[in-house]
Amino acid sequence: MSTMTDPSQYILDQQQRATAELPFADTTDQQDADRGFLAALEPGVVTDADGNVVWDNDSYGFLNGACPASVHPSLWRQSGLNIRQGLYEVTEGIYQIRGLDLSNMTLIEGRTGVIVIDPLISAETAKAGLDLYRAHRGDKPVTGLIYTHSHVDHFGGALGVTTQEDVDAGRCPVIAPAGFLEHAVAENVYAGTAMARRAAYMYGAALPRGPKGQVGAGLGQTTSTGTVTLIAPTLDITETGQEHTIDGVRIVFQITPGTEAPSEMNFYFPDHRALCMAENATHTLHNLLTLRGALVRDPHVWSQYLTESINLFGYDSDVVFASHHWPTWGTERLVEYLALQRDLYAYLHDQTLRRLNQGYVGAEIAETIQLPPALNAAWSTHGYYGSVSHNVKAIYQRYMGWFDGNPAHLWEHPPVESATRHVEFMGGAEEVLRKARVAFDNGDYRWVAQVVNYVIFADPTNEAAKTLQASTFEQLGYGAENATWRNFFLMGAYELRNGNIGTPTKANSPTMMAALTIDQVFDAMSLRLDGPKAWHEKAVSDWIFTDEKRTHRLELRNGVLIHFDRRDGDKLPPADVTFTLTRATLIGVLLAGEDLGAAVQTGAITIDGDAQSFVKLAGLFDEPNPDFAIVTPE
Repeated sequence: MSTMTDPSQYILDQQQRATAELPFADTTDQQDADRGFLAALEPGVVTDADGNVVWDNDSYGFLNGACPASVHPSLWRQSGLNIRQGLYEVTEGIYQIRGLDLSNMTLIEGRTGVIVIDPLISAETAKAGLDLYRAHRGDKPVTGLIYTHSHVDHFGGALGVTTQEDVDAGRCPVIAPAGFLEHAVAENVYAGTAMARRAAYMYGAALPRGPKGQVGAGLGQTTSTGTVTLIAPTLDITETGQEHTIDGVRIVFQITPGTEAPSEMNFYFPDHRALCMAENATHTLHNLLTLRGALVRDPHVWSQYLTESINLFGYDSDVVFASHHWPTWGTERLVEYLALQRDLYAYLHDQTLRRLNQGYVGAEIAETIQLPPALNAAWSTHGYYGSVSHNVKAIYQRYMGWFDGNPAHLWEHPPVESATRHVEFMGGAEEVLRKARVAFDNGDYRWVAQVVNYVIFADPTNEAAKTLQASTFEQLGYGAENATWRNFFLMGAYELRNGNIGTPTKANSPTMMAALTIDQVFDAMSLRLDGPKAWHEKAVSDWIFTDEKRTHRLELRNGVLIHFDRRDGDKLPPADVTFTLTRATLIGVLLAGEDLGAAVQTGAITIDGDAQSFVKLAGLFDEPNPDFAIVTPE
């Protein structure tokens, strides 16, 4: 294991300029982040039933010190705000748990109990937050659960605050925007393995914490590593203006699909004059395309919904809060805060479109775009989580795709083959590294990262190249204001120095799997089919689901797994084999590793026809790899 580098003079100079130029005299955010503090969790550590630490806010205590040269001063400030931890009063009857996970959990006191908004990522952290609230506000039952949107940090702790029994009995309605369950499950199943592996880079959960390591994720500190759970919604919000009273609390909803999540909603508490903005307005420039991977979000729609929020609720609100960061108080202040967020996404969208219609490609626009002075001057628009650079490229991708129109880029060699040719053209590995070291000494880290990557992908055993690349990534990380960029750079350096750490977190928990629809289960199967191996195979099966009173046809042909519901009276050819079972059994056998033979023996599955055709089909699937390489070719 080689030793991490110190910040170079180029980074020292950059940090000094940022300290001099940024408005550090403005401490409004610090005052807002501390306002309403009631009590902290002591110690700020959460463990699971086996004693494993799933959250450790105390490990960030170093952020209370002076900013070191190895962290951008603006990011150090943001991380120092994010480590504020404990129970906070937002306004009378509304409380927040902050600093116990990547996200916040909000609690609204009702007539007989408390309504929970966004129960964090893990059941363990959610329970710890609810226990902290109850210790200071009384042992109130949970009489409602609201998911603002379909990302795991806003529903994963559901079973830490309520039970399926209470939900089934009607004691705790679960409210979510329309489409929530489909998107919540699909994101963690379809591309979940690749997203989780890249999320290890994005959040830096495996990085050592400290001035040269992980200092936060911009949106929060990091992701907890406890038990991810999910309770299906019992009430869908389908339209803006829909109003419900839960445990005596009036709530007016605003649907905002296609903003920060494909299924998301804001809502207003008229009796509290309080507005919840979900994750559509936080104290950072958010992601239009997360570095872990996702569908590209629509900044045009996002800005329009923010305008609608202001016009519907802003002028009647005394406080606005979100599922991350701290609230903003005062009607005039919160309207301006929302307007700046709106202007930010609208400006990036409109100016990117203006420039791409002049023939500029995404990388060119990202390199030259400048925000208006008023946006630059506001801390809440800084790119701690998203960035101007990668958001502009995402907008370009949304409209124009991966291809920039230059035929030279239409059919380039893939990474390893390209790298081998680059290194040969540049005079061999030793010459590339010699020139790269000169560029490193001159502070041209972006170029060093690009050319040394060629050497590593041409020869992954070249230790000199990996050491130089690790040092380069460290300098780029030290200089990044954006927390996720810093984590990506430092995780790359960490793996180059220490080897592949794999994927430290998993979201495919039993309750997540249990929420899959039959269509999603077969979709997940089709994504694991080894197409070339199945080119010449044919199989037709019917699946009768006794609990859902439906029959599903599964057909393998031409390396594709086709599936659909059978209709009464259809004239489809007979199946090779028919299975009769429940949806839960299907999930257990096909995705959760339960034994098919045992399910047949117990009668959980009955088979009519040629069972061997299914056994043959089972041999055509492969498994995703949660430990694939990122900074090396293998």
